[in-house]
Amino acid sequence: MIVTLLRRIVLFLAAVSLGFSAAEKPRVLVSTDIGGTDPDDFQSMVHLLVYADLFDLEGLVSSPFGPGRKEHILQVIALYERDYPNLQTYSPRYPTPAALRAMTKEGALESPGPAGIGPATEGSEWLVRCARRADPRPLHVLVWGGIEDLAQALHDAPDILPKLRVYFIGGPNKMWSVDAYNYLETHHPKLWIIEANSTYRGWFNGGNMSGEWGNTGFVTAHIAGRGALGEFFATQLRGTIKMGDTPSVVWLIHGQPDDPMQPGWGGQFVRIWDERKSTFDRLTTAADEVEAFGTVEITLPESASGRMLMDNRINLTGEKIGGRVRFRFSPRDAKVWNYEVDGRKGAFTAVLPPPAKAARASTRLPNWWIDDMKPENREGVHAGAKTVNRWREDFLRDFAARMERAAKPKAP
Repeated sequence: MIVTLLRRIVLFLAAVSLGFSAAEKPRVLVSTDIGGTDPDDFQSMVHLLVYADLFDLEGLVSSPFGPGRKEHILQVIALYERDYPNLQTYSPRYPTPAALRAMTKEGALESPGPAGIGPATEGSEWLVRCARRADPRPLHVLVWGGIEDLAQALHDAPDILPKLRVYFIGGPNKMWSVDAYNYLETHHPKLWIIEANSTYRGWFNGGNMSGEWGNTGFVTAHIAGRGALGEFFATQLRGTIKMGDTPSVVWLIHGQPDDPMQPGWGGQFVRIWDERKSTFDRLTTAADEVEAFGTVEITLPESASGRMLMDNRINLTGEKIGGRVRFRFSPRDAKVWNYEVDGRKGAFTAVLPPPAKAARASTRLPNWWIDDMKPENREGVHAGAKTVNRWREDFLRDFAARMERAAKPKAP
């Protein structure tokens, strides 16, 4: 009964919010690793574009690790162009394909190294330009991949910080972007940011998975054959939903974007706590516990290579400091992590923090939110995921209706 009432309240608030005037539409810039390490960004980009009439889209920035480039964003825009005549019949507020192409920019392609910042990119400069526009509305920056362009923008133009509202799909992205993350957390503690390390997993884990609402069944029943965008979506991940970045989008549509502690389709979060960084000046062992999704710094006597091999697959570059070398890492899973430095082997154990930590909100990071660790909001080991998947049938039903817009024009 309580859950049903809560759902009705959120949907009512959403229905009210969808009556955006031109001045009230959220300003949005997306930073994505589309075409890079994970094809689910293609799916999230399709979703974003069929909802694009609800936003003032101002930037689409390619910020990948690996082979992704802005051409992959342009690839989806080309499909959107084919469906645009149909979409326009539902709303004149859909951006033109030309406008979308003009805001598509290349961002950071590689990590800038231990400092977390380096040369400006086309993407970071565009972010600064958007944030400095004479517009009273905040700029919502949805980070689907590396967070380097955001870090670079704030380094080059710290004055933009009050205008930013960031939703960061962390987890694996934080693992690859830990140096840029460390720069932001250290140098811009007043940043307004949601750090979703596992909550986003509720989009494709748990909830009603029966029949047409399953990850594959939904694509077959409601996406495939719905315009050029739907056909393309169905080719990704063998026609199975992941869309791990989409919670950042629906958080702006169905919920209360000004208060991440309130329920909504994009999740429900708690204030971040302190002591999330573990520092060691020695080789660690599996007996050393650190916080999963936190930051680990290991400082050792200077190594010959200055490299650490983590988990037998991740190469870390150390930072030389007075005859020693410091390595930084963010463990994305609660497990034992093994590593090697010039033949020397070490390990540590990442564990989920207890929910009680959330009762001690950080005063240094007053505008920083993170996954809710309460057991009742976990989906398996994924903290906060049930704050998303409890809405699964609602948000998929809404997405299905949106895909019909791509498939055919509105009836007269």
